[in-house]
Amino acid sequence: MFDATFQRYLTMIEQFLAQLAWDKDILSQSMYYSLIGGGKRIRPVLALASAEAVGGNPEAILSAAVALEFIHTYSLIHDDLPAMDNDDYRRGRLSNHKVFGEAYAILAGDALLTYAFELLADPGLGQPERQLRLIREVAVAAGKVGMVGGQVADVAGEGKTLTLPDIEEIHKAKTGALLTISARLGGILAGGTAEQEQALTDYAQALGLAFQIKDDILDVVGDSETLGKLAGSDLRQGKSTYVSLLGLEGAGQELHVQILKAQSALKPFDEGAIFLSELANYIEQRQH
Repeated sequence: MFDATFQRYLTMIEQFLAQLAWDKDILSQSMYYSLIGGGKRIRPVLALASAEAVGGNPEAILSAAVALEFIHTYSLIHDDLPAMDNDDYRRGRLSNHKVFGEAYAILAGDALLTYAFELLADPGLGQPERQLRLIREVAVAAGKVGMVGGQVADVAGEGKTLTLPDIEEIHKAKTGALLTISARLGGILAGGTAEQEQALTDYAQALGLAFQIKDDILDVVGDSETLGKLAGSDLRQGKSTYVSLLGLEGAGQELHVQILKAQSALKPFDEGAIFLSELANYIEQRQH
């Protein structure tokens, strides 16, 4: 059931990406190269599933859901740059800047971010009041108090010994903000109630921390081929992580705590959020 539903969402996302007009110029090719790089599409999947959980039609919010993948992809292109994480590989392929050069990689990221807001402003997305609120929330989640702010704090923390609350705050912003708005996007655009929106928020905030803890674990125990990028990057960059603070066993325990917390937040949905609950298990068990 979970696999079939996940595949249904993935098919919707990939078909939407394929129908967009991609020109042959180098900027378009650079954007497209990273978009089709084999990502898990967790953010748009989360948005589509949340829309369905509140009784909405996921296809009706598809353009907005895909916009989240554009924002996520832009952040990965920029993260891989020499000035940031300096990663040569992403998802088993050369990083964007290794193929197209640093200048085009930066510009491709910029273009993906602005294209995302073009999609979010699609007049066909429903009630203008909900859409306007959603656009603002996405901007906040992706900006200086959200994903970008978390990345700034992450860079500033390299080579320093951070506390557990320190890294939790970093990852609530760096990873959690975009995951949280992904769930809220589905709930908002599909007409969810205030209670449902809050439940989705609580679920996604815990899921975001779980996602990052799992990333920290995989950076230690994963192999480069499976991860699709060079393992051990956190250690090389001198980053404090859940593993460096808690050890592998402690990080694994905290991961499970956050998974249970996420699943508990879904109680208001009864049977309507089975996929979201199983998605949390998928996050806990993933190997890349």
